[in-house]
Amino acid sequence: MISAIDGVEIRQSYIRPEHPSVRMIEEFKRKVAGEITMSSEPGRAIRKWREEFGLSQHQLADYIGISHSVVSDYESGRRKSPGVNVIRKIVEAFIELDIANGSPVISKYNPDYKIDCIVAMDEISNGVDVDDFIRAIGGNNLNPDRLVAKQIHGYTIVDSVKAILSLGSEDYLKIYGWNTERALIFLNVHYGRSPMVAIRAHPLKPAMVVYQSPDAVDPLAVKLARLEKIPLVTTTMSVEDMVARMEALKEAEEVRWK
Repeated sequence: MISAIDGVEIRQSYIRPEHPSVRMIEEFKRKVAGEITMSSEPGRAIRKWREEFGLSQHQLADYIGISHSVVSDYESGRRKSPGVNVIRKIVEAFIELDIANGSPVISKYNPDYKIDCIVAMDEISNGVDVDDFIRAIGGNNLNPDRLVAKQIHGYTIVDSVKAILSLGSEDYLKIYGWNTERALIFLNVHYGRSPMVAIRAHPLKPAMVVYQSPDAVDPLAVKLARLEKIPLVTTTMSVEDMVARMEALKEAEEVRWK
């Protein structure tokens, strides 16, 4: 099934029909479109929102069916301000691509909009080393194997109980945000078997799995982590402190890459 918001088709696999997020998306779309339309420099406003949504000019252009040079010309001011219809298509692309990738930006600007089981999520575009990430959250890696060095490019904090009760197979992609090279951090874990079984069964794999304050860790979970070559980490740090530490890591990497 597909529902429409001001002409934007949104598949019900991404939003449940009874979910109040439909109204939130409509309001957010109007906010973005209004800012671009009313700006004295619409091209600069388009670029601001494109970068906020984490899209390249090529991604945006391909989605709305125009040349990436046209997007570049709009943003640089070489081409006159786009009309209402073009702005509408651009904003629709922002929203639809964000929904398809787990709605990280919509969730950021509309805190009440998210899948019930997702507590927090963010992207770390420059990436951080696995060992640095583990140290930052005070973690203990239970996978003793020497793993290929990876970087963490994002995180999703998931309430494992709510995930079991509400996360359908069509929703699974949402917990990965923009990429799979991320840490999936599970709360309310008893023995940790179910998350690793689900990861083992799905073709998409995270770069790391974290259990916050588990009662214990089932040896099967460790075995599956070894088979998948994924660090399996435990931590007793609070959600608030973890988010603060990960935000600090993200900011440090952004400064380092400037």
